[in-house]
Amino acid sequence: MARTLGLIGSGMIGGTLARLAVNAGWDVVLSNSRGPETLADLVAELGEHARAATPAEAARAGDIVVATVPLFALEKLPVAELAGKTVIDTLNYYPERDGSLPVLDNDELTSSELVQRHLSGARVVKAFNSIGAKQLGSLARPAGAPDRSGLPIAGDDPEAKREVTELLDALGYDAVDVAPLAESWRSGPNTPLYCFPYFGEIPAGLSGEDMMRWIFETPGAPVPAERVRELAASAVRGPAGASLSG
Repeated sequence: MARTLGLIGSGMIGGTLARLAVNAGWDVVLSNSRGPETLADLVAELGEHARAATPAEAARAGDIVVATVPLFALEKLPVAELAGKTVIDTLNYYPERDGSLPVLDNDELTSSELVQRHLSGARVVKAFNSIGAKQLGSLARPAGAPDRSGLPIAGDDPEAKREVTELLDALGYDAVDVAPLAESWRSGPNTPLYCFPYFGEIPAGLSGEDMMRWIFETPGAPVPAERVRELAASAVRGPAGASLSG
């Protein structure tokens, strides 16, 4: 019997995860803030193993649920429906978009601990926050492939991390457990592990606009699991959050 991945947020990362999950034999239930009808094209592309729903319905339906919304929309996640669920948190903190959050700016909590505090009845695991959508789709490889990449995960609940590890394996990645939620910053913005390793070698002389275009188009370069561990271990905690343009 196929398992179901619930998606709260169906933008670039959510849509890519939905495609990978359907290709891996999972059913997907997609949702966004604009209503199920706005997902008709994506559902048609994905076929019979996908359907659109409200965020609450996607939360109830998912064996695992991915929350892939901006951090400023955290309070809109359906708390009751996510209770008891393993929830994958892809959220990163960008103050210019999310507004300044003193609890993060002062390092009282990580963004994932903030998500866990809001979803007090769920089991939160940080994942898919350190890779671009294009690279997430193009770097997936079957188990045992010599060019398979690792992706970092962080969490406090061993069973939830086991479930997420199995999901990543099905989607084409080795899960690398880098930290508890209190150290989930190790894969966040401004760290050596955040996005750039998966881009590969960046062409010289690109303007800012050309750089962004290249990032959205390049298939990227594999990052083996051991390299993920090394990069996570080398991270030094700096100011929380990052600029969307830098």
